[in-house]
Amino acid sequence: MAEPGPLIVAALRFVDDRAHVDPLTGHVRVDARSSGPGEADRTALEYALRLASETGGRAVAVTAGPPAADAMLRDALAVGAHAVLRVNLHAGDPLAAAADDGAGVARALADAITAAFGRPELVLCGDHSADRGTGATPAHLAEELGAVQALGLLELSREGDGLRAVRRLDGGRRERLAVPLPAVCSVEPTTVRLRRASLPATLAARGVEVPVAEVVVAHDGRVRFGAPRAHRPRPRVLPPPEGADPRQRLLALTGALAERTPPRVVRPGSPAQAADELLGYLRRHGYLADA
Repeated sequence: MAEPGPLIVAALRFVDDRAHVDPLTGHVRVDARSSGPGEADRTALEYALRLASETGGRAVAVTAGPPAADAMLRDALAVGAHAVLRVNLHAGDPLAAAADDGAGVARALADAITAAFGRPELVLCGDHSADRGTGATPAHLAEELGAVQALGLLELSREGDGLRAVRRLDGGRRERLAVPLPAVCSVEPTTVRLRRASLPATLAARGVEVPVAEVVVAHDGRVRFGAPRAHRPRPRVLPPPEGADPRQRLLALTGALAERTPPRVVRPGSPAQAADELLGYLRRHGYLADA
C-alpha cells in the first residue's frame, strides 16, 4: 500500500470588509454577503492545491472563525480541497480570544490540525489580511509546529525535498530562498489567482457539513477586562494662556474678559414663530444664506 502524500494546509483568515461593531458592547456583527478570505488567502489556497497535486498529497483548508465561515470552507471544497476544518475559538471565553496576540490562536490551530489530520508538512497563509491583522499568527504557528517560516513570498514552487521561493524586499529588490520542510509560508497575491469552481462542485459542496473543533483560547492573565462602556475621546491639547500674572491667566482661561452676546430667553407664541426665530438665529451666525 502506497504511503499517503504530504499534508498541505491552507490556513485561511475569515474577515468581513464591512463588519459592524457596537460602540457600547464591542459586539461584532458579521454579514455573510461581504465576508470571506482576502486575496492573499485565496493565493495561499491556490498554492496548496497546486503543490498537493504535484506531490500527490492532501490539500486541507482550515480557518479559525464563527459559523459564518463555513461558507468559505465549502467554497474551498468546491475548488478542490480534500478536507476542511473550522476551529471555534469562542468556546468558553470569547474575551480571551480578543486579548490574544496570535500565540493562542496559533496554538489552537496547531492542536486542531494535528488532531484531525496529523502533522502538516507545509502550512500556507496569506501575507496580510483585509482587517489589518498583526501578521503574528504564522510566526507563532511555525513555533508550535517546529517548522521554519518564510514570509512575503511572491513565488513558490517545489524543488527536491523542499521549496524554492522568491521573497519581496524593500526598494523593489527580490531574494531567492531555499525553504526546507516542514515550513510555514506566507504568500502575497501576485500573478497567482484561485481557480474557479465548477457548478456541479459548488452545488455538491453546499450540503457538506463542516467539522468543527471547539477550542478555548487562554491568555496569560496580563489583560484585564472591565465592564463595557461608551468610548470616551481623549482630551484636546489647548495652548496655555499668555502672561505672567496669575489673575490675568485665570481670566483668560475662564473667558471672563471675552466679549459675547448675552443670552436671552425666547418664548414664541406659536410653532411658526419658533421656526422663524430659529431660522433667524442660523442666518445671523452664517449657517443659512439669505433668500
